[in-house]
Amino acid sequence: MAIQHAVLALLARGRSHGYELKGAFEQAVGPQWGPLNIGHLYQILDRLSREGLVVAERQAQPVKPDRVVYEITDGGRAELDRWLAEPSPRSGGFRDDFFLKVTAAARTGEAVTVRTVLGNQRGQLMRELRNLDGLRRRADDPVVRLLLSAASRHVEADLAFVDDAESALLADGGAVLGTLAGSAGTAAPTEGTGPARAAG
Repeated sequence: MAIQHAVLALLARGRSHGYELKGAFEQAVGPQWGPLNIGHLYQILDRLSREGLVVAERQAQPVKPDRVVYEITDGGRAELDRWLAEPSPRSGGFRDDFFLKVTAAARTGEAVTVRTVLGNQRGQLMRELRNLDGLRRRADDPVVRLLLSAASRHVEADLAFVDDAESALLADGGAVLGTLAGSAGTAAPTEGTGPARAAG
């Protein structure tokens, strides 16, 4: 997750300190991202500083503790330009918890299990989609509306996958599930098992 590059982008607009950056980030990306942990942000800023992408200056305050103000370096601007110029891979690839859950449910061979898994996921996705639609209608910032629309598109794609899974696994009266359940016990024996090993 390229939060460090988002931080560089914010610093490219001018010097800033931690809590100011936290607020600017949350305002820029909108509510679907959720709050940015300030401890994590300071870890990112420390790493960027060690890598020479930002410089930190400690400023004394009359009452409060010293404040650290960060500024992007030429190297930081070059890294930001490099990141903006290249395409972004899927952050999670296709290693998804729900994909594994569908696999496990299908291998049971039980239609009721598959229906439960798919139905629960569909309900969750529909609630998420309604929430995103409400947030998008209330958003004033056009970029935030765009990001919320993108999040909705992802949820819609996940809903389409639930429909695909239902068609593939349940539409034939259970024949596919029976085949999957029957094939679960046909794996090749592992090394060190079987008659040859037993005969020793």
